[in-house]
Order: sequence, then C-alpha cells, then structure tokens
Amino acid sequence: MSIISKDIQKAIALLSADKLVAIPTETVYGLAGNIYSEKAIKSIFETKKRPFFNPLIVHIPSTDTLDDIVSYVPEKARLLAEAFWPGSMTLVLEKHATIPDIITAGKDTVAVRVPKHPLTLELLKQLPFPLAAPSANPFGSISPTKPEHVERYFKDAIGQVLDGGPCSNGIESTIIGFENDEPIIYRLGALAIEDIEAVIGKVAIKNKKEISPDAPGMLERHYAPSTKTFLTNNISQELKKHLGKRIGVLVFKSAIKDSNIISQIILSKKGDLQEAASHLYNAMHDLDHQNLDVIIAEKCPDFGLGKSINDRLQRATFSS
Repeated sequence: MSIISKDIQKAIALLSADKLVAIPTETVYGLAGNIYSEKAIKSIFETKKRPFFNPLIVHIPSTDTLDDIVSYVPEKARLLAEAFWPGSMTLVLEKHATIPDIITAGKDTVAVRVPKHPLTLELLKQLPFPLAAPSANPFGSISPTKPEHVERYFKDAIGQVLDGGPCSNGIESTIIGFENDEPIIYRLGALAIEDIEAVIGKVAIKNKKEISPDAPGMLERHYAPSTKTFLTNNISQELKKHLGKRIGVLVFKSAIKDSNIISQIILSKKGDLQEAASHLYNAMHDLDHQNLDVIIAEKCPDFGLGKSINDRLQRATFSS
C-alpha cells in the first residue's frame, strides 16, 4: 500500500505524535519532524543516516514567526526575507536558546526558511510547532523532487509522503549566513546569486566545508547517484574513455549523437537554466535506475542557476 497521500490532517496527526512525514516544497521534498521533539529529530538523522554534525533547516509559515526562532536579524537579512520569502532561500542566523542543539549541530546559529509551496505552508500554519526538514533521501543520495522518489527511499520507515506533485524549482534552497553582519553564501541553490546581489549588493561565497559545516549541503560529496558518474565539458571526449560500457548521458540542451549511448536526457531543449534546474534530480533518478555502468554529465553555462546546477553535479560526480 502506498504511503503517498494528499491528506493534510493525517500529516498533522503523525507530526503531532513525533512521527516523520515527507513534505513537498518548491525545491525538493523534505523529511519533516517537530523541531521541539527530540524523538522526531533523532529519527530524522537515523532514518536518513545523516551525521549529527550536519545541521538541519527549520521551516516556518511566515516571516512573522522568524523572531520566535532567532535572536538577531541583520538588516540585510531582513531585506532578503522581504524580497524572497516564501521562497528558495535559507538564512543562517543567531538562534534563540529554545532551539534544540541537535537541530543546529551544537552551533549558536540556526538555518531557517519559509518554503513556497501552498500545501506545506497550510500545514505549517495549522501546526503549533515549526518543522525541521532536510531533503527526504538517504544521506548523500540524489534529492527527491517527486513523491515517488521518497516512497522508493523510505517506504517502510515513514508514515506518509504528503503529495504536492513535482517540485517546481528542483534543487535545494540557496543558504546565506552572516559574518559581522555581512552576507556569505554557504550553499548555492535555487535562488541565483545575481538575484540576491540585486537586493543587497555583492556577496561572498564559502560553499564547501567538510569539518563542522556552517550549514547543510556544504560537504564535498553529496547528491550522488549510485551509478558512477563523471562531469565534463566535452561529452564526446569522455565517451571514448568508457567504450564497451552501458553509458547514460545527461546534457544541458543539445543531444549527442553517438551509438555508444544507451540513454540520454536533455535538461532543457530551449537552454533555459530554470527549466534545467527543475529537471536535474528527476533526470539523475531516471538514469540511476537504468542499470547503467556509467553516467556522463555535461557542465551547464557557469552563470545564474547554471552555477548551482554545476555545484550539484560536481558533488555528485568524479570530475573528468
């Protein structure tokens, strides 16, 4: 029997009983639990096999509830929240003492966002507590952008996948922290750097940190298929290294003609980076379940959301 359901009251009942529910957002599906329930939060880490040193993102229903979670909001953070919430941006801010250390990996900062999905916003408004919700996948695996992806991962481990359809943006939120009140991008994501800089000016990028990461998504290897995957600027050249193997190819906009290719997915035939981002993880899931020996992925143009797509592909692959 499927655990996928549109029943929001069932989700409320499960979450109120310290159980986990996968929730839809505009970025990816999240594995959600009550932030004030140690049982629920431990269950998130254990179900995902996620290391406890990797902090979680707290999801709230509106900017109005931000001050319940954090103790200080820099002026540039307020400008960003006004501009992009609800939306694909997470802010890392100084936390209230009431936020459990298990959420923040013992840090005095907490990652928080207002997701832009009507079903999850309605859920958050009806719940008396915020939700912690990292991506609903085993740690390091491809993030889920459809309810079926989550069910395949966790069918026997969680009570429900709240069905909100496919995720519109398709890659995780952009995470922005503050050091001496100045913004720093900790994770590239579904909100382009150019859009952020249009609101608050130039921002620095500190996108990778293996030890005691400041935010989720900073680890070197992440978002990875189980099929060995290579990233390249030149698909034809990379193909020659894998002759005789079952090869799948992931390209940005133009198909590659080569008889050695078993399966090929184009992210956006019109070369639209937003469309490419929204299709990325679903394409990776599809290729990963075709019994291929190798997946070869093509780098996208390195601007706008292309930077975020390339970031995900670099973490998922062996660079070539």
